[in-house]
Amino acid sequence: MFLHIFVNRCKCLLRNKEAMFWTLMFPIILATLFGLAFNNLSSEDKFREIDIAVVDNEEYQNNQGFQSALAAVSAKDAGEESLFKLRLSTLEEAEDLLKNNQITGYILLDGGTNLAVRESGIKETIIKEFLDDYAQKNSAFSSIIKQNPEARTRLAADAMENKNYLKEVSPTRAEPDTTLNYYYALVAMACLFGSFWGIREVSAVQADLSPQGARINLAPVSKLKYFAYSLCTATLIHILSIIVLLAYLSLVLKVNFGNDLLYILLASMAGSATGVSMGAMIGALIKKGENFKSAVLVCVSMTCSFLAGLMVVNMKYMVTQVVPLMAYLNPANLITDAFYSLYYYDSYGRFYTNIGLLLGISLVFYLVVYLVLRRQRYASL
Repeated sequence: MFLHIFVNRCKCLLRNKEAMFWTLMFPIILATLFGLAFNNLSSEDKFREIDIAVVDNEEYQNNQGFQSALAAVSAKDAGEESLFKLRLSTLEEAEDLLKNNQITGYILLDGGTNLAVRESGIKETIIKEFLDDYAQKNSAFSSIIKQNPEARTRLAADAMENKNYLKEVSPTRAEPDTTLNYYYALVAMACLFGSFWGIREVSAVQADLSPQGARINLAPVSKLKYFAYSLCTATLIHILSIIVLLAYLSLVLKVNFGNDLLYILLASMAGSATGVSMGAMIGALIKKGENFKSAVLVCVSMTCSFLAGLMVVNMKYMVTQVVPLMAYLNPANLITDAFYSLYYYDSYGRFYTNIGLLLGISLVFYLVVYLVLRRQRYASL
């Protein structure tokens, strides 16, 4: 009997174009728009060395300290970008280069350090900050040497070494990436859209909502058993649609979900089960038509997705700080957090916590559905 119900429910569900659109096509379309919006977002902010010129006059040639400072920030070390792309020129050449926008500015040593630029911007500010920093350090070194001439050698050694006693180390196996939260929240929304399947399965066993429900209640078979078999079918179809979405995100849009394929599948199954169970609960509790139930479903799903950071990524963290309990009760947040924990954390403790809470919420939803459906009786059919 299970195989018979499974095959026939598969045929019925796959013919439902509206539910297939919302659970599969709509998330893919939205993911494509995300990909277009976030494409090369980080590469646009990549720093590029600043073109500057220095007037090669007699004062510059005699200033060994300033030459060394410029050489230190203009030489490309292994694995590091230089700050300036430096060229030496005459005053006339520097003015022509600046006029033709071939350089951001030029430096002239003439009784002091002078900077010439055409406009005010980030690059111009960086050049000025470098000159100000050099002037401050040069003044400090001169004062120290004046008071203690013996410190000249040590100061020169420290300046040459340019020691850095701090090292940036990531506490996990991956770097933080806020754009991933949008994609993970999108997957969470798609999981909750499995509620469309849950609503249809509840309506299919309610005699006052569909002719099919009337026939099932008259048939010599347990309504709850039929309902359980059909829910398994709906959940399986929804899991497959989520896997297709994940494949599109990973292979086409290059979204990083980590390397733990089995855990990714486990998160997908838990999220799909939660979505279908939520739809079944809404369908069992609300005594209205399927269109009204679908409207409630969309409102609930989008609200949960919004609080999980689908529209505003900081909303997820605001909810966690202001109402911590909501973060553990929101299925969309748990799904998002499960995927992000696979990407970011070295251990699986947080992942297991999220999956356990999702399965617990699903069980609560199904318990409500069971208590409601088993009490339903019809006076006449």
